[in-house]
Amino acid sequence: MILFTRFCLLLALTVVGAALFGSPVTQSQPRKPNVLFIAVDDLRPEFGAYGSKYIHSPNLDRLAKQGVTFDRAYVQQAVCSPSRSSLLTGTRPDTTKVWDLVTHFRTAIPDVVTLPQRFKNNGYFVQGMGKLYHGGYDDPPSWSVPWSNPRVVTYGIAENEARQKGSRGQEGQGIRGPAFEGAAVPDNTFHDGALADLAIKTLGEMAKKNQPFWLGVGFTKPHLPFVAPKKYWDLYDPKKIQLAPNPFRAKDAPEFAVLPGGELRAYQNIPTGDIPDDLARQLKHGYYAAISYMDAQLGRVLDELDRLKLRDNTIVVLWGDHGWKLGEHGAWCKHSNVENDTHAPLIISAPGMKTAGKHSASLVEFVDVYPTLAELAGLPLPQHLEGVSLVPVLRNPAKAVKTAAFSQYPRPNRGQRLMGYSMRTERYRFTRWVARDDHSKVVATELYDHQTDPQENTNIAADPKHAALVTKLTAQWEQGWRGAKLK
Repeated sequence: MILFTRFCLLLALTVVGAALFGSPVTQSQPRKPNVLFIAVDDLRPEFGAYGSKYIHSPNLDRLAKQGVTFDRAYVQQAVCSPSRSSLLTGTRPDTTKVWDLVTHFRTAIPDVVTLPQRFKNNGYFVQGMGKLYHGGYDDPPSWSVPWSNPRVVTYGIAENEARQKGSRGQEGQGIRGPAFEGAAVPDNTFHDGALADLAIKTLGEMAKKNQPFWLGVGFTKPHLPFVAPKKYWDLYDPKKIQLAPNPFRAKDAPEFAVLPGGELRAYQNIPTGDIPDDLARQLKHGYYAAISYMDAQLGRVLDELDRLKLRDNTIVVLWGDHGWKLGEHGAWCKHSNVENDTHAPLIISAPGMKTAGKHSASLVEFVDVYPTLAELAGLPLPQHLEGVSLVPVLRNPAKAVKTAAFSQYPRPNRGQRLMGYSMRTERYRFTRWVARDDHSKVVATELYDHQTDPQENTNIAADPKHAALVTKLTAQWEQGWRGAKLK
C-alpha cells in the first residue's frame, strides 16, 4: 500500500510537469525535481542576458537560455537582510519586521515555514551554503544539515588583507580595506571560488542519495570590496567603461530619497564627497570584474550539475538580492526605492520548459519566488504567502499576474521615522513617504514616467498637469499588493 501511494504521488508530479510545460508523461522521471537555488549579492541586471553585451557573463547567459529571464523583477526592499528575509519567507518587510541588518524575521514571525523548510518538510534533503540569509542571521530550522560557509581571505594581496582594521558595523563607521583589488591568485582564494568547490563536492554527495535535494548556493560577488583575480579584470578595457549617464540628483525629489552611499565610504581611499571620474571608472571596472569572477564559479557548478546528469530533473533559479547604483543619481550602492536599486535579476529554469530562452516583461516580485518553486515541485502552498506563483508566466512569458510591484525603504528625516512605499506599474514609479507610525501622514510624493524618463531624473508629482494621474495612482497605491493581483 505504501509503495502504491508513493507511485501515485510521483505520477501526479509528472502530470503536473506535463501540464505546465508540455513534457510527455513518462516513467523516466523517477522522483520529485531537485532545486538548485542560487543567490547573488548586489548583482544588478547588467549582464549579457539583460542586454549588456560589454559584460563577460557566459554562464549567466547560458542559464538564461535554459530558462525564462524576468526583465521586470523587483525586490521588496533594496538591502540584503530585508530582501532575503522577504524572499525566503514569502512575506513582505512589514510582515517580517526586517527593515534593517540587525533583526531576525523569527522575532516577528517565529513559526513561519521558510522556502527551504517547506521543501525539507516535504521529503527533500535541504542544504544551504554561502550567503543565503544575511551574514550572522542564519535560520537552522531551514536546513537538513547545518548551513556552511567557506573561511577565506578578503584580499589576495597580504598588505591589503592586513589593512583591514576597522569595524564591520554601520555604514560609514570604521575603516575597511581597499574598495577594489585585482591580484594574480587562484579563484578559490576568495569566497565564491571556495564556495563553488564546496557546491561541486556537495552535488556529488547528493547525487548518491535516494532523495530529492534542495541546494542553496549564495555567491557574495559583486558585493564590495570589488575583489577578483586579475584575469577577470583583464577581460575589460578601462578606457571603454562608460560612467553613469545621470550623476546627479533627481530634480524636485525629496532630499532624503537617495543618499550618497555610506557603505562605499567605509572603504579606504574613498572620498566623502563626489567620486572623481577616474575613481568611478576604477570602481565600475572592479564591479564588472567581480561579476565575471562570480559568473565563472556559477559555470563550474552548472557544469557539475550536467556532468552528474542531474540537469534534466533540476529546477534552477538565480536571483540577485537587489540592484545597485554605480554613480546614478550621484550615488553608489543600494538603500533606496529608485529603479536602479529595486530592479534585480531573476532567471528560472525548470525541466521540460517549452519557453526556454524567452524573456518576460511581466511585473513580478521576489515574494513570488516561494510559491513558484513550491508549485513547480508539486508542493502545497502555505497560507501565509504574500506573493503569487509565476508558473503561468513560465508557461506563457507574455502573461501578467499583477498590475504593480511594491518596494519600500525606511528613512530617518529631521527626527521623523519615515517609510517610503514605492509602486512600480507598467509605466510609472510612484512613491509616497509616510510616517512609519501613521501612514496617513504623507511627507513627500515621487512620480516618474518611465515612458519619457526611464532614468527617473525628474519627479513630476507636484506638477499640476499630473494632478489627476497622482490621484489615480494614489488610489492604486492604497489598494496595495493585494489589489494588484490579477484573478
